[in-house]
Amino acid sequence: QVQVVESGGGSVQAGGSATLSCSASGGTFRTYNMGWIRQAPGKEREFVAAITWNRVLSDYADSVKGRFAVSRRNAENTIYLQMTNLKPEDTAVYFCVADRKFDTLKVLSADYWGRGTQVTVFS
Repeated sequence: QVQVVESGGGSVQAGGSATLSCSASGGTFRTYNMGWIRQAPGKEREFVAAITWNRVLSDYADSVKGRFAVSRRNAENTIYLQMTNLKPEDTAVYFCVADRKFDTLKVLSADYWGRGTQVTVFS
């Protein structure tokens, strides 16, 4: 059983930057692929970014490519989502997810989910 907890959300002006963190416990972190999912008000959840357990591969939604970067520090059981050039449409609750299968993260079927952290981008 893996527990993940997000942090780092808040309010950011459009064009600004923010970094989300996700700390994991209860499992062998370095064996899990990790990712980020978000849900905007009134919309369905959508894939944002993911990274493999060994950091060899990462993937991003088209809407965030070139603006967001996912990374991880296995020694600290933590992953990060660095967000730059934020837009009002990035406003959402961001969830950290974990799964042993990388593709599962992208189809919103991860085994483990955090409770989410709110990111609000104002213009």
